[in-house]
Amino acid sequence: MTSLKRMTILALAALTLVFMTSTSYAESTMEKIVKSGKLVAAVQTQGPPVSFVDKNGKRTGLVIDIMEMMAKDMGVELVIQDYDWKGLIPALSSGKADIIAADMTPTAKRHMQIIFTEPVFFAENIAFALKSKGFKSWKDLNKASLSLGATQASSYADVAKKFLPKAKLKEYAGGTSQTVQALVAGRVDAGVSDKATISGFTNQNPDIAVLDGVLSKEPLGFAVRPDSIHLLHSLNNYMRLIRHDGRLGQLVDYWWNSLDWEADHK
Repeated sequence: MTSLKRMTILALAALTLVFMTSTSYAESTMEKIVKSGKLVAAVQTQGPPVSFVDKNGKRTGLVIDIMEMMAKDMGVELVIQDYDWKGLIPALSSGKADIIAADMTPTAKRHMQIIFTEPVFFAENIAFALKSKGFKSWKDLNKASLSLGATQASSYADVAKKFLPKAKLKEYAGGTSQTVQALVAGRVDAGVSDKATISGFTNQNPDIAVLDGVLSKEPLGFAVRPDSIHLLHSLNNYMRLIRHDGRLGQLVDYWWNSLDWEADHK
């Protein structure tokens, strides 16, 4: 046997081993859920309507309702793990969680670390500021003399950098709620978030206004580790099922497209 042939056989054997190992690990993610009877979801510590603790001390929100519904239909227990935004991907990658259930944009950079489901819902990114500032449109914010707040390592921060490059960006780990706090305290002149998330804050604080115009519209999805292919297909299949039977639309309309949830949870 020639040296080249031996090298070829060894290379093929190595590739086969890698494939078998990754396949086994992919299967083990779903097998672990079945054997343990638990589905572990990493969610973001933030304000409504995606994931938050309501007036009764219960964690609730759009992604919580979706995951509770799925866990019930799977016949397993849902275990919620709460993280700051920047902690979501590390929690998933390290195996602490089986899935990220959050309003996360499937960017090319994130796809290098994790795999996203099909879009679950969509967001309109907007800018907001105190009415006393006198801003009318998000385009008024693209000035070197102004500062913007956005969630750290989020698509909001990416949108601010892309569409408002002249302004100084300040990123906050605590989500939109911390950005709003910075705005009210005068540490930033304006903030960037999505329309549904900021609507709850503007309803609580009439001094905050959403500025005219939409910076961008983007899909939002859940995510799993690259080896969790069985779980990924299960999630995509489930989203199609509840979209078809109307349950997903009802949840999105309640949590994302209106403020109806406030009467029940605030």
